[in-house]
Amino acid sequence: MTKPARLCPALMVSAPASGQGKTSVTAAIARWHVRNGRRVRVFKTGPDFLDPMVLERASGAPVYQLDLWMNGEDDIRARLYEAAGEADLILIEGVMGLFDGGCSSADLAQRFGLPVLAVIDGAAMAQTFGALALGLARYREGLDVFGVAANRVGSAYHAQLLAQSVPTGITWLGALPRDAAMSLPGRHLGLVSAGEMHDIDARLDALADAWAAHASSALPAPVAFPPAAHATVRPRLRGHRVAIARDAAFCFLYPANLDVLREAGAELVFFSPLSGETLPACDAAWLPGGYPELHLSSLSNNDALRRDLRAHVEAGRPLLAECGGMLYALDSLGNADGDVATMAGLLPGQAVMQERLGGLGMQMAVLPEGELRGHTFHYAHADIAMRPLVMATNPDGGPSREGIYRRQRMTASFMHAYFPSNVEAAISLFLP
Repeated sequence: MTKPARLCPALMVSAPASGQGKTSVTAAIARWHVRNGRRVRVFKTGPDFLDPMVLERASGAPVYQLDLWMNGEDDIRARLYEAAGEADLILIEGVMGLFDGGCSSADLAQRFGLPVLAVIDGAAMAQTFGALALGLARYREGLDVFGVAANRVGSAYHAQLLAQSVPTGITWLGALPRDAAMSLPGRHLGLVSAGEMHDIDARLDALADAWAAHASSALPAPVAFPPAAHATVRPRLRGHRVAIARDAAFCFLYPANLDVLREAGAELVFFSPLSGETLPACDAAWLPGGYPELHLSSLSNNDALRRDLRAHVEAGRPLLAECGGMLYALDSLGNADGDVATMAGLLPGQAVMQERLGGLGMQMAVLPEGELRGHTFHYAHADIAMRPLVMATNPDGGPSREGIYRRQRMTASFMHAYFPSNVEAAISLFLP
């Protein structure tokens, strides 16, 4: 018997451009509804790691990525169907501007029947706000721009002017003021991670309070999410222990990737290099991305971990080192201030942080284990004295092409892999 579709109100939170305040508005709406007793599930369009950390704190539930190219439609359908079974509201924060990119937020919204909330920075405008909202709504036939919200308003009167400018047929949903107390601080890769903001809950509560002052309770009609299931994961890692670095230096972990390892039967054990912890007893290890360049001294001083990792690799045990994890795996790493420190010495070479982007965009790598999809985003320049096993490519024809390096069973690259893009290939990286 075919299962029925699940009904749940949903909004794609997008904007005319980056920097308009999508994350702040999404977080404000999520926290506001949670405080009113509703269950909210939030997703992030694209491969971002940092926005989801804030949105997870705001909603109280893990935030998964949705990207038409990286995930594929089947994975997205399964995640939305699952969320609709447990939530009173689904929010999807978009990426860049509404129509930007080869697989845009608008594409995702239309493919899955998601109404759009357009966030517009109203700081330097009044009635023109309505013109922008109308343009977004009419630019593409078949796209449902349900509502609009303003960010960085100067006063209650300013919010009123913006609300009055919104054309008939587009719902005014709310506004956030210009206020440093509720801003979300950033740095070179995006927002400061939620775990490093000591006052994150105060900021999120301030956002929810501000949203309540100008918010409409209107929600679009529920979206019907048809039945869909995740692909079956074979228990090929049953009996295997996977040690994963996780702290402020190694914090870029997709929840979906951890799910794949658990579903494959792996026991996951986390450790903190910054706290001086050594490598736990394990069959395989994972050094994910993050900010090793901000913690050179602590990482360099952890001699025991360096010895453990070298013995692990030399014994032929699997190790995955991604982006920041690969930077730590090199002989040395230099930060933007010119400080250089000794790293793990698992891969011959050195890297230094630079002011301009070193890599940005989606990536696809065809490894001996199979094809994996993911992305790259970093400000480092690395000189690695090895020939890459393969080169990852950008599906949009962009210039970023990352080398994938292989030493015994260690795999290292600037590329962050999305494991559900090829579950069997991902699992194979953790097998001898």
